[in-house]
Amino acid sequence: MKLGFISDTHGGYEDALQALDLLKGAELVCHVGDVLYHGPRNDLPKNYDPKQLTELLKSRTDIVYVRGNCDADVDEMVLEQDLSQKSRVIEFDNYRFYVVHGYEETEEERLQRAKELGCQVVVSGHTHVKVLEKRDGVIVLNPGSTTIPKDESRSFAFYENGQIELWSLDSQTPIKTLKL
Repeated sequence: MKLGFISDTHGGYEDALQALDLLKGAELVCHVGDVLYHGPRNDLPKNYDPKQLTELLKSRTDIVYVRGNCDADVDEMVLEQDLSQKSRVIEFDNYRFYVVHGYEETEEERLQRAKELGCQVVVSGHTHVKVLEKRDGVIVLNPGSTTIPKDESRSFAFYENGQIELWSLDSQTPIKTLKL
């Protein structure tokens, strides 16, 4: 069973399409927020096409979303998807994933909340910087950004067969793997 993670697509149609193509076969994909709008602090992505990205995402029934700081009610309306939840607990393959965009709380607060909820993994986005490591008994995953990376390479992640893999969209190769 495969569970995908993408974040901070910011209207980048081609980037999101590439990540979703590489996640083909996943039973579920979690979008960790900041779906359509590029945000006032970011330059326009080179493949910025929120209208085309909307059509792509509307056609998918295998994606769940958490609301990011750049997501708005109008995004929820045009996507015809639930963008109202700022966090979710995803139960998958006997593991619990706490998924939150990560702009309203500290990392320590996210870790604490994940433990309170009985989650083995906390997944956040927002920083556009990929992370995959174990902290205080919980796996911390930030899949980075498919569109506007702050660490120089576009990325996504997935869980499969008891491990999480962080992948580069640019080289289409794994960056790091961590067993649960």
